[in-house]
Amino acid sequence: MYFRPVHTDLHLPTLYKFIQTNPLGILTTAIPSSKYNTIQSSHIPWILDLPPPSDPDPDPDSPPPNARLRGHMALANPHVKALIEAATASGSNTLTEDVMILFNGPAHHYITPKFYVETKPATGKVVPTWNYTAVQVYGTATVHFDTSMPETGTFISMAIADLSRQSEEGIFGFDGKEGRPGPWSVGEAPEAYVALLSRAIVGVEVEVKSVAGKFKMNQELGVGDRVGVIEGFEKLGTDLGREMARTVRERGELKDRLALESKA
Repeated sequence: MYFRPVHTDLHLPTLYKFIQTNPLGILTTAIPSSKYNTIQSSHIPWILDLPPPSDPDPDPDSPPPNARLRGHMALANPHVKALIEAATASGSNTLTEDVMILFNGPAHHYITPKFYVETKPATGKVVPTWNYTAVQVYGTATVHFDTSMPETGTFISMAIADLSRQSEEGIFGFDGKEGRPGPWSVGEAPEAYVALLSRAIVGVEVEVKSVAGKFKMNQELGVGDRVGVIEGFEKLGTDLGREMARTVRERGELKDRLALESKA
């Protein structure tokens, strides 16, 4: 992904929150194989495990702990076949090649030059673009596929339970508080049925090595044009338009604040 500095965000709490809010990530790998496509992608909902709080007296020779992503994939997926082949060839269940996971924000939209109320009337030097938000992760993947190993079953069981709880509470708000219903849990399904389905999936664990966010929301424009974009989206009268307006405003204000701080 092209990370133009004005659109780039490297603030880890912001990026981690983005992933937790938009957990459906696209796992992409480039694994040489004579049987399967080299480049493959799969949509996977992920659980983000954050590193523990920093040690007040850290060992200067030890690297900081990394965040971790956990998910699962269907065993029948050709992508999984390639992952297992590569993991087996490596002599362990960890791939030697890095993987990439792309998380997209829910709001993206075409931008008409008509929104640029300052530059368009003055010079006409404007063109259409597309606004979007995304976070890109690179990391090392471990594939939990060997059912003869107890840790494989433990990983898959935890991944299913954690993902269900995360989605039930985070997406639907089923947390059992203030009169709301409690979340559905895996234990409500027949044990034999869950065991059957569990044998048809593999677990995927990614240790995050690098993460960067791209928030392309017209923050490179002058204030007048940004206001035109915000007002243009608000006039659409749609939920998507309002969300785009909010994000353009938020990112523009952040850019302005950082510019002031850099001069202080």
